[in-house]
Formats: sequence, C-alpha cells, structure tokens
Amino acid sequence: MPSSFFKPNRRFSPVPIVLVAIIYIALPGSAQAQTPARPSGALPALGDTSELSASAERRLGDRIAASIYRDPDYLDDPVLSDYLQGIWQPLMTAARARGELGPELDERFAWDVMQIRDRSINAFALPGGYLGVHLGLIGAVATRDELASVLAHELSHVTQRHISRLMSKQSQQMPWLIAAMILGALAANKSPDAANAAIAGGQALAVQNQLNFSRDMEREADRVGFGVMADAGFEKQGFASMFDKLQQASRLNDNGAFPYLRSHPLTTERIAEIKGRLQLEGGANSAPKGAGEEPGGARTLHALMAARARVLADPGVDGLRPMVADAQRVSLAGAANAAWTPRDAGALYGGALAASRLRDHALARSLAGKLKSAVPATPPLADPLAWLVQEIELAAGNTAGLPKLGDTRSRAALLLQARADLAAGRAQEVSGALQTWVTTHPKDAIAWQLLATAWGQQGQSLRAIRADAESRVAQLDYPAARDRFKAAQDLMRSGRDGGAAASNYIDASIIDTRAREIDQLLREQALQEKLDR
Repeated sequence: MPSSFFKPNRRFSPVPIVLVAIIYIALPGSAQAQTPARPSGALPALGDTSELSASAERRLGDRIAASIYRDPDYLDDPVLSDYLQGIWQPLMTAARARGELGPELDERFAWDVMQIRDRSINAFALPGGYLGVHLGLIGAVATRDELASVLAHELSHVTQRHISRLMSKQSQQMPWLIAAMILGALAANKSPDAANAAIAGGQALAVQNQLNFSRDMEREADRVGFGVMADAGFEKQGFASMFDKLQQASRLNDNGAFPYLRSHPLTTERIAEIKGRLQLEGGANSAPKGAGEEPGGARTLHALMAARARVLADPGVDGLRPMVADAQRVSLAGAANAAWTPRDAGALYGGALAASRLRDHALARSLAGKLKSAVPATPPLADPLAWLVQEIELAAGNTAGLPKLGDTRSRAALLLQARADLAAGRAQEVSGALQTWVTTHPKDAIAWQLLATAWGQQGQSLRAIRADAESRVAQLDYPAARDRFKAAQDLMRSGRDGGAAASNYIDASIIDTRAREIDQLLREQALQEKLDR
C-alpha cells in the first residue's frame, strides 16, 4: 500500500493515479519479520514488530506494480531514470550504513523507482520496495536536494515497515474492497465519473481507513528520511524547502472536496520540527543555497531534467507551445547579454524537446545548438546534451549522419544508441551490446524489447520471441510471458525458426526452462490468491 509524501487533489480527477492502490492486505499465514539492527544512538522505531513477512509484502507489491506497469501513464524514460538513480542509490547506501535497511529487506524487496506521467506534485511507496515519482514532482522541485528529501521520506516508510505495522488495525475484508478499485483508479484520467463512483458510499470509509497514516509514522518517516538524506550527502535545507513547496501546492490544488482522500496533509507541526532540527544541527550543510550554480553543474543538470519531466508529462499542444516560446525569449536575452543561468538552460532544453514533439525540427535543432553554446560540455552536462541532439535527430528521421554516442556505459546512452542503430539498420551491433546488458540487468523491459526488435530484423525469430517474453516477465505480466514462451516452443517444433541448429538448440533449452519457471510461478500465484480469499 503506498504511502505518499503528499497528495493534492488531481487536476483531471479527484482520485490520483495510485491513490486507491494504497492497500495493506492481510495475507494468511504471514510470519513475523525481523527488524534490521539499528545504529547505536538512534532513536527507537515505533514498535519493531511486523505482522507481514518480507516475502509476503513483496508478493503484494508485485501484484499492485503489475497493474501500474500496464497502465498508459506508467513511463520508463531512460534519461530521467538515470537521473533518479543518481539520487536514489546514495540514499540506499546511506540507509544501509545507518542500519535502517537490513539485509533481508535489501535482498527481498524490488527497490524499483517508477515514473508516472502525471503533472501533480506527488510520490508514493508501495509494498515490497516499489516507489513512484510523478513527473509533476520532478518538474516542480528546484534542486536535486528537494527531490532527494521526498525519496528519502518514501524510502523510510518502506524500511520502517509501516505497511506491515498497520496490518493489525485492519479487517480481512476491507483491503479487498480497495483492491477491486485499483484498475478504476488507474483509469481515472480517462473516466473521472467511473473513478468517483468507485469511491462512493461505503467504499469511502474503506479508503479513509487505508489512507490515514498515523501522525507518528509520518513523523518517523520525516525523522529517518532526514537522517538518510543528510548521510547521503544532500543538503539538509532541501527537506524544509520541499515542505514549503508542498504546503503551497496544497493550498493551490485543494478545493475542499473529497476530504477523505487526504492521506496525511502537511502540518505546521511537521514543518516546524524539520526547521527546528536544522537549527539545532546547524552547520554549513543546513544553510539555504542561492539560485546560482553548484559545483559540478548539479543545479543546471537538475534544471534540464525538470524541464524534461514537464515535457514528458504530456501537457498537450497548448502546454508545449509556451515552453517553446519561453525558450525563444531566453535565447534572445542570452544572446544579448551572455548571462546564462540554470533556469535559462532548463528553458532551452525544454523548448528544444517541446519543439521536437511539435515536429518543428529546425527550431528544435536551433534551440539545442543555443543550449550547447551556453552550457559547458563537461560532466555531468555533456551526456544529456548529446542525448538531446540524438533524440531530436531521431524524431526528425535523420539517422544517416547521426554520430555515435561516445560512452554507452549508462543505461540512457546504451538504449538511445540502440534506437539510433536500429533506425540506421545496424541491428547486429544492437543485439551484441544489449545481449551483454540484459545478462546483468535481466529486469530491464525496454532493453529486452529493443533486443527483440534487433533479433527480428536479423531473422532470428526464436530469439526475438524469447526476448519479447522476457520483457513481459520484467514487467510482471506472467500470463503474457507464458503465451510468448509457448509461441516460441511451437515455432521450434514447427522447424520454422530460421536460425542455426546449434544456437537454436541452446535457445530452445533456455526457452523450455523459462516456460517451466513461469508455469510454476503462475501456479503458486493462483494458490496464494485462493488462500487469500
């Protein structure tokens, strides 16, 4: 069941995309989970017992995440993913070092940060270590430190086992009322009336009981998240400034309707507690930063990624055109006085990407060129600029003269280069690079999809179907994966696989093994669901 840092009412519907996916389901036979050892001197947790085992919580999270993966508003943008991971991984390392994240949860939970194409300022945590970030949040925060504060808060909800702690307060029937509403909530953008109907009557009470995190748990997530964020090397002031932003967003977005949808609104008490902690700890790390650049170009990089998030949030033509106009104004002003700021860089980046999506490729190239002249081509800024040029040219259909990306060790560079190579007919290069990647990153659904395309272009049908099946496994769509593995087996038996006999024998062995594994997994899921009823 997700907890959320903040939940303003949705612009399109009063029910956020994952709001009604906030479920704590009491699974029969759950074992007591072990709590990680806490560092010496740390404040005590709110009762170090859990009624839900780590494996049961992971199974629950998988079932909810599978619905989100299939929703049109789920997004896996490799560029934003790399940026989020650059914040997320230091937080995870700090949580381990502090003893907040023990070996059992570290191993069993997914720890997957999902992107949601939604313009609201929101983030959430699901059971089993799944976290979600709305693009509206990335686009609204001013620094990576503010974004880190939100992720640290949500991470702490998971590491402190708030999900299983609330199990004792729930009935066996109420969670299933909410579980039946998940798909309706995910479809709220398309049919607000249906979403409103789903929360009417007696279900409203069920939603209320599931959404109300106790204030003690919220304070604990703030306290632990604050420590994790600071130990990870982020500016502590980001926590307080993020609270200020969320309080302002609450006033702007909250029209007073549907009061039972407020899971845990920000309070002056929580804000005061964080600011008091900053004053007590003191030090340069707690001082607010100005609007200028940070060492290493961190502020400019965040401005670029925030602009990207605003464009990818799919604001429509009427939303993209103002971004282009803003970039053109910045371009003229910068050319006049050569005074570029991180905000200017973000405006140019967003304008170039928006122009590309509006199919004004010439303007997109022009704005990208201005951006490259304004921003130093040094790490960490050089790669995002090169990737932007690559995207613009691919959107324009220009693959002939597209330069190779120099360093493809990052996921974003690897996948962008793969797309460019596929468009240019270099499928063999793609399959070689991606086959190595998925060996160490088997849960990368996009990589498997691109690999399926590359093998298909080379006439290796059996491998292409297997890669397609693995992409379904990566997104927890096991029935679809089973169908694809079965199709691969049928193709093998028909003798129309179109590849060398030796390699096909190896591939067929892998496919048979994977098909049996998926069949076994589906049987176990069916049995578990039967027991849960």
